[in-house]
Amino acid sequence: MIYTTFAQLYDELMEPKMYDDWLAYAQKKLIKGSKTLDLACGSGRLAVMLAQKGYDVWGFDLSEQMLAIADSHASEAKLNLTLIQGNMSDLSELPVFDNITCFADSFCYLQDEKTLLATLKQVYEHLSDTGVFLFDVITPYQTDEIYPGYMYNYTQENQAFVWSSFADDLPHSVVHELTFFVWNEQRKAYDRLQEEHHERTYSMETYQKLLAKAGFKNVEITADFGIKQPDEQTTRWFFCCQK
Repeated sequence: MIYTTFAQLYDELMEPKMYDDWLAYAQKKLIKGSKTLDLACGSGRLAVMLAQKGYDVWGFDLSEQMLAIADSHASEAKLNLTLIQGNMSDLSELPVFDNITCFADSFCYLQDEKTLLATLKQVYEHLSDTGVFLFDVITPYQTDEIYPGYMYNYTQENQAFVWSSFADDLPHSVVHELTFFVWNEQRKAYDRLQEEHHERTYSMETYQKLLAKAGFKNVEITADFGIKQPDEQTTRWFFCCQK
């Protein structure tokens, strides 16, 4: 299940600084003012920020709930974003873009290498010859050392949220168990809802191999939003790719 009940809370919980950092990284790499596809755009906050900087932004996401929130943010900012619901492994109905982005480790939600490669090929086919493709993923250090046993709690007056993470069965994979307690005014009691999310990542060499198979020849890998080079304790890799 991908971001149903969690959609609104995800939008509230994400630190604004994360979006500021993604925007700063993107602006250093992207072709300015050009047609940009934000894959797995989620609640649309980055898409809105890019549009405010002069990019012609299209948002694409699997979740209708996320896109509804993205549309709301665009309206608040008095922007007309093109928002499309769909699976990012099939971009056949989309045009070619000068820039394509996919942040917040969204590729880690793809189930296996075959699906990831198919998605990278779709990105390659929909990127202009001089275009730029940016994405990030969590590292094996994050899935193997940081996430197992991780827990996060969040409470408000009428709702509570518990996030617990555990190692999954496959290498470099993790399962996130999300539990929500939402006040039901009619019942005068809390409704308990649950979602389960699975993430999987791969070695840096695997990503490099798949990008090469997709057709990308120029790939730069950094850490900390492009600020430094990766090391053994890097938790997120940033990829800047060109044909």
